[in-house]
Amino acid sequence: MRGRISQDTPVGVPAKMVWEVYRGLELSRLVGEYLADVIGKPQVLEGDGGVGTLIKLNYPPGTPGIRYMIERFTKIDHENRVKVTENVEGGFKGLGFDYYGFRLEIIEKDSESAIIRSSIEYDADDKLADVAASITTRPLEIIAEFVGEHLS
Repeated sequence: MRGRISQDTPVGVPAKMVWEVYRGLELSRLVGEYLADVIGKPQVLEGDGGVGTLIKLNYPPGTPGIRYMIERFTKIDHENRVKVTENVEGGFKGLGFDYYGFRLEIIEKDSESAIIRSSIEYDADDKLADVAASITTRPLEIIAEFVGEHLS
């Protein structure tokens, strides 16, 4: 079973500014500083924010099921403002998914606004259909909304 869900979040700041946050480690820093109680506490395990960087996200206490996730930055396309990460340990990978990843795109709407497109892509055995049904982009939306407000 393969799936993809996506959410567009409009923000009232230029795409260039949004990309400066999303492209490297700044997003992890902001999540850790302002959203740790909602999203979790990111920790850089390896890398400088480029391809190959490993981030461990420890979910907040009380989060059902999954305790942590380690993701690897697999693609950073500065020209098209696209960042792709793959869950390599814990998270949905730890629940048996063959692939679970995020695709984050910053789309220029006009000179003063952008759209943050947050997508989750996954591949898993059909027996995990009930687990796949629980996948939501809501945490990514919370982050996108926060980034838009923070940059405003």
